[in-house]
Amino acid sequence: MALPQAQTGGYTYADYLQWPEGERWELIDGVAWDMSPAPRRSHQKILGLLFRLIADRTDDSPCETYVAPFDVRLPDHPEGGADESVSTVVQPDISVFCDSARLDDRGALGAPTLVVEILSPSTSYKDQTDKLALYERHGVREYWIVNGDARWVMVYRLEADGRYGKPDYYRTDEAVTSEVLSGDPIRVAAFLSPGK
Repeated sequence: MALPQAQTGGYTYADYLQWPEGERWELIDGVAWDMSPAPRRSHQKILGLLFRLIADRTDDSPCETYVAPFDVRLPDHPEGGADESVSTVVQPDISVFCDSARLDDRGALGAPTLVVEILSPSTSYKDQTDKLALYERHGVREYWIVNGDARWVMVYRLEADGRYGKPDYYRTDEAVTSEVLSGDPIRVAAFLSPGK
């Protein structure tokens, strides 16, 4: 199959599996998004620091933490799961799963409990619009958006009505408290301090 072009639709996970392994793609509602070029060094530094902080909190819990690239397949229908019926495959920077039944050898089939996306110039708009709506629709309990350049974290939390409430913002002199991570605060300066 020919490589997809950004903004073309109708692709499924079955198509995605046929694309070259050396390239990174995401599908959002059948639209293919090229994940290249590789993220900047500052993005990867933040990712490494924050992954360690979150993974340390999930090590002694039923939750598991994964870092990109890690395929998260989001079925179009709750009972769906066949490769041809999945039109959304994302690779969050960090994903936390507290339901191990959603994990398989190919990654995950179903929404993570917590997702972290670190903004990059090429993904910033998508992370704050398309992925925000996607994660809300699929019931991701917490969605963290990290802005390394402006040095803030924005956290959306799913409310009882199944929608995200107004986000909380955290700066480098504050700590993010997560219900998913048992309320154990994570100091923003530990992964976004100016010297890092």
